[in-house]
Amino acid sequence: MAAVMVGQFHARDAEGRIYPVHEFQESTLQADGSTQGSPITTYRLAIGDRVNHLGDNRFELAQTGVEIIRIP
Repeated sequence: MAAVMVGQFHARDAEGRIYPVHEFQESTLQADGSTQGSPITTYRLAIGDRVNHLGDNRFELAQTGVEIIRIP
């Protein structure tokens, strides 16, 4: 898998804490160097923790289950 950062944004939890989130596009590389299928978008905090996209501007920190909302 090769991942390329394509964006970044901030999100806020219910207590007002702000989290820097990085957006990546990942594609699976074949042995011949070609890619397979469409890229997959994944999200991580700047410190590396995984973030799950719940839909619209809602996200969840994978380790703690804390819901965060993207700041426009």
